[in-house]
Amino acid sequence: MQTYVVGGAVRDQLLGLPVADRDYVVVGSTPEQMQARGFRPVGKDFPVFLHPQTQEEYALARTERKTAPGYHGFHFHAAPDVTLEQDLARRDLTINAMALAEDGSIIDPFNGRADLQARLLRHVSPAFVEDPVRILRLARFAARFDFAVAAETMTLMRNMVESGEVDALVPERVWQELAKGLMGPKPSRMFTTLRDCGALARILPELDRLWGVPQPAAHHPEVDTGVHTMLVVDYAASQGWNLATRVAALLHDLGKGNTPRDQWPRHIGHEIRGVKLVEAVCERLRVPNDCRDLARHTARYHGDIHRGLELRPDTVLKLLQAVDAFRKPQRFGDLLNASIADSRGRPGFEQRPFPQADRLQLALAAANSVDAGAIAQAQSDKTRIADAIASARLHAIAKAVHNFAHAAEDGSLSC
Repeated sequence: MQTYVVGGAVRDQLLGLPVADRDYVVVGSTPEQMQARGFRPVGKDFPVFLHPQTQEEYALARTERKTAPGYHGFHFHAAPDVTLEQDLARRDLTINAMALAEDGSIIDPFNGRADLQARLLRHVSPAFVEDPVRILRLARFAARFDFAVAAETMTLMRNMVESGEVDALVPERVWQELAKGLMGPKPSRMFTTLRDCGALARILPELDRLWGVPQPAAHHPEVDTGVHTMLVVDYAASQGWNLATRVAALLHDLGKGNTPRDQWPRHIGHEIRGVKLVEAVCERLRVPNDCRDLARHTARYHGDIHRGLELRPDTVLKLLQAVDAFRKPQRFGDLLNASIADSRGRPGFEQRPFPQADRLQLALAAANSVDAGAIAQAQSDKTRIADAIASARLHAIAKAVHNFAHAAEDGSLSC
């Protein structure tokens, strides 16, 4: 019986990255022998065991065979005569098909180390086509490592899309992989990879149709809306912002995909059109509520936020009320961050100040300084409480934005 570390732990070690979890494969053993050594069985579909001391997972070497469409139809075979190379051969990518022996040597039957050095994502075998989730995983790895895709692997993925394999993916799994890709350092690589193989048009057609849609060159040197969206989401990632902000960055301009061609490159009303598209995407992919709500607000109000230096105090108050900023100030901050990403996701604008965010945050702080409880108690007519609080908040906002304007004029404001 021999034990090997396999998969991502070997890959990350070779890349010099921290190794969080280790997966082990055991060759030449049986379930009975594993349990006799104190390992606890936990696998439902194939023999997986927890180590009696470390609780790490140890799986018996196995092969697998496709028996039905999609990614549920697999038959697994685990036996003492299954070799390490046979186990590695069932894995998706060469960079994930390496093993570390107990003596420290690397077993690399599919040249994964060479592909790591070449920064290439390459499938191990034609069996790659049997599992459509592998398309999503590969795209996620592209976002995480900023690797290119081998030409022959891209061909396989295109064939999978054309054969309808991607259509078998369930929404929860699509979202799971998209979320992981969005949290990578280069999310755009995930979506451009999916687009190159045709999968993006199947799982996110609302996003896919943004490519080729022009914007005014005076404001968008990149012109293409799809290119802009990728710059926006990459900027959000470069700042280390949370998942909800990255989802909002990804979906903020979906409404431009529905602009009639005879109105290009202008996109009047795209914010309102975008809200329905965001809601449809989030419902279809089972996107968590916090991500959905921020994406919806960003789609609807990012234009207003860009005009944040021009908004009158009463309009600012309406905006704060509309996005529920008084109850959810953290989400309002995320909304401003998504709008900053939108502004800076343009060539030449990456370092440009965005004082609109400072002005709106100052307005929120001023409105929050109003003692709503005291105002409510002072009202003899309880039907006037809401109006009285709104009036006090409006007065506070007006004073704050007045001071903001003066600070900007005399140069004491730093944005």
